[in-house]
Amino acid sequence: MGARQSTGSTRRARPSAESAHLRSPAGAPRFGRGTHGHPDHRSIPVTSPEQQSPSRNDIKRWRQYLADERGEAATYRDLARRRTGEEREILLGLAEAEGRHEAHWLELLGNDVGRPLRPSVRNRILGVLARRFGSVFVLALAQRAEGRSPYATDPSATSAMVADEQIHEEVVRGLATRGRNRLSGNFRAAVFGANDGLVSNLALVMGIGATGVSTSFILFSGLAGLLAGALSMGAGEYVSVRSQRELLSATRPTQITLTAAKELDIAANELVLVYRARGMTPAAAEHRAAERLGLYSCDCDPSFSLQPEEDDAVDEHEAVGTGLGAAASSFCFFASGAIIPVLPYLVGLSGVTAVVVACVLVGLALLATGAVVALLSGASPLRLALRQLAIGLGAAAVTYLLGLLFGTSVA
Repeated sequence: MGARQSTGSTRRARPSAESAHLRSPAGAPRFGRGTHGHPDHRSIPVTSPEQQSPSRNDIKRWRQYLADERGEAATYRDLARRRTGEEREILLGLAEAEGRHEAHWLELLGNDVGRPLRPSVRNRILGVLARRFGSVFVLALAQRAEGRSPYATDPSATSAMVADEQIHEEVVRGLATRGRNRLSGNFRAAVFGANDGLVSNLALVMGIGATGVSTSFILFSGLAGLLAGALSMGAGEYVSVRSQRELLSATRPTQITLTAAKELDIAANELVLVYRARGMTPAAAEHRAAERLGLYSCDCDPSFSLQPEEDDAVDEHEAVGTGLGAAASSFCFFASGAIIPVLPYLVGLSGVTAVVVACVLVGLALLATGAVVALLSGASPLRLALRQLAIGLGAAAVTYLLGLLFGTSVA
């Protein structure tokens, strides 16, 4: 198949250097545009008549590749429209690269292009999300899509295209990382809060229910667990984040060297020790101290001194989140998770029916939270969703068994 595909475009009486070089050492350096007219003898394919026509499967596969490349390029352009500056330029550059891949499949197909096909379901979903949202979730999905490129095992794709797809994954990973950093603090609190609410309150409701108490007692216990857990999560998250930010702030350099430098004993210059303590080499520390003492007129490395005018422009602790934001996220998401196991009892269900319904509802919620975390982290949504489900229902099952044992011993 490789030989036939490597020379598929020669069937139209216009030899293509791209086809002849699909797996050559040159690697088709122009991403599929070919090098027509090149005097090198390698640009003229030598094939037998039976090798000149691609099979129907080849044409079908190439047409789908063409549709997917067009879909991916459109997705990157849609994402670029929602961004400015450097990120916009990067996304447009990715769209341009997908256009080069599109040219390669057009070259191979020639007159067999036919009517445009629809991109794959995955690419269509990405396109819809990019047009409507353009968030980090879309970039995370695009990262996984780039990592699943079939070109590495397809002899019809050039080695340059294979390398392109690998690099594209890293580019999209970098863009997605920026978005993850922007929401990681509060998002972490939200996800953990929802998961804790789901698991802890389900375990509480099932454990108490297994003892044989009344439905109303189970309901009030679940609501009490919701309120207590949400308050505890909110308060704990606020203290945690505030403490972390204060610790980070304590490590930032101050401007004391600017005011104290003129009073220092130059013969025993302790200013050098300040800069060495901040991580500078002895030579760099001495040079920096000389700058501060006015022996040098330049300010060669201002990063080792606090720049107050930049405080409002950049938050170095952005990934940590804010105390109030993290606390509010934890409270709300814990409550939203903890209410789910109580819902069957709120609508009047009881006994085994209420337990089964609660487990199903919580199971669906655990699958959803696991899939969301997986999408943001670039991992497999199915694997993380099933892991969340196993951990959550496993904890509830253990509590339920303990409740049965406790109820039996009391009886």
